[in-house]
Amino acid sequence: MNTRETLTLLRAHESRNVLFTEPDGSWPIVWRRARGVHVWDAEGRKYLDLTAAFGVAAAGHANPAVVKAGQRQMSRLLHAMGDVHPHELKARLARELSRITFERWNRTRIRLTGKVIFCNSGFEAVEAALKTALLATGKREVLAFEGGYHGLGYGALNATHRDLFRKPFQNQLGNFGHFVPFPKRPQDLVPLEKSIRRLLQRKKTGAILVEPIQARGGIQVPPPEFLPLLRKLCDAHGALLLLDEIYTGFGRTGKWFACEHSGVIPDLICLGKALTGGFPLSACVGRADVMDAAWPASDGESMHTSTFLGHPVGCAMALAQIAEIDRLHLCERSAKLGEFLLAELASLNTSKTGVQTSVRGLGLMAGVELTRKDGQPATARALDAIKHLLQAGYVFLPEGEHGNILGLTPPLTITQSQLRLSVAALNSALTRPTLRRPLPLS
Repeated sequence: MNTRETLTLLRAHESRNVLFTEPDGSWPIVWRRARGVHVWDAEGRKYLDLTAAFGVAAAGHANPAVVKAGQRQMSRLLHAMGDVHPHELKARLARELSRITFERWNRTRIRLTGKVIFCNSGFEAVEAALKTALLATGKREVLAFEGGYHGLGYGALNATHRDLFRKPFQNQLGNFGHFVPFPKRPQDLVPLEKSIRRLLQRKKTGAILVEPIQARGGIQVPPPEFLPLLRKLCDAHGALLLLDEIYTGFGRTGKWFACEHSGVIPDLICLGKALTGGFPLSACVGRADVMDAAWPASDGESMHTSTFLGHPVGCAMALAQIAEIDRLHLCERSAKLGEFLLAELASLNTSKTGVQTSVRGLGLMAGVELTRKDGQPATARALDAIKHLLQAGYVFLPEGEHGNILGLTPPLTITQSQLRLSVAALNSALTRPTLRRPLPLS
């Protein structure tokens, strides 16, 4: 099918809230195939993907080793009974996730290991962490951050901040989440600490849930002292520190996990997206002592499970993906190319357009915020630029509540020359006259 035929079918048979389409056919494209850093649409046009498909394709789209691992596993064992009759790869992946998190972070003589709850999507990993915190501490309240995005399940929605996602369902939520500002400058930390202390003293707070860098919140990078502050406050008040590294994990920020930039060890870490390179699999990994304190041994019926728990194909692909990230030195590559990307983005010149740019990021996770001269979000300019870039062969996404931040989270296999071309295309898109009606905010 071509693009028009596919979109016609979707308009007829998919919920109309899912996909936005422009009447003139200029948005969206229909993906036909993807490999490396490129995507091809239904008409065979080639695009450079600056999103890694929401950060999933860290080792490149259709990485040969990852694809081969999935194909091989499909021919051997397509499905297993996750919480009843397990399979070998689930055990191997659980061991590997322990190794690359708590075992690698351990700085004491006491053996530190991790234990895993496997899930399907990112929000499920967050909800597994929320359940663990409640069971471990007996405290129902959770402290989260303005601008935070932790998924759209009814548990995760209590900690996802944006009204677009929360407000229609507010009267069905448990309302156990309490929000404080996400710090963007060092001077934000003192008032933030006071606010958190007040909440921890007044509320029965069992956990602080946070993204080390907010992704959908606009590529917001906090001061380096932020996570150590949260660790200190959790320790002082008997709360658990839950890190949502679903977007930032597996080399995205220049280290295996973003918490490593500040040396903070969480109590639980939520992983997904780049874990498999393209198969629906996520994980909540917690310190073994915390997990054992929270969850009783199974007596034959698991309290938290799903049909596809620890899916064998996903486990095979995850093991191959982790091996590829290691073999290709993608964490180091992300750190080096991230410095280059930020330097290139700093040269953007929109002085004659009435738009101001602010650039931030860490590793290959960068954002370009556009504001008008009156300080208001330049949403129309940002969305118009993204649409123009798509027509020019570059896939970008808007981030932030107002959609005025252009996010760049390309595959970690992208080259320096491809980044340079992308920034040049972005500069051209930002300085051209705005001609088309902008995309709506999602």
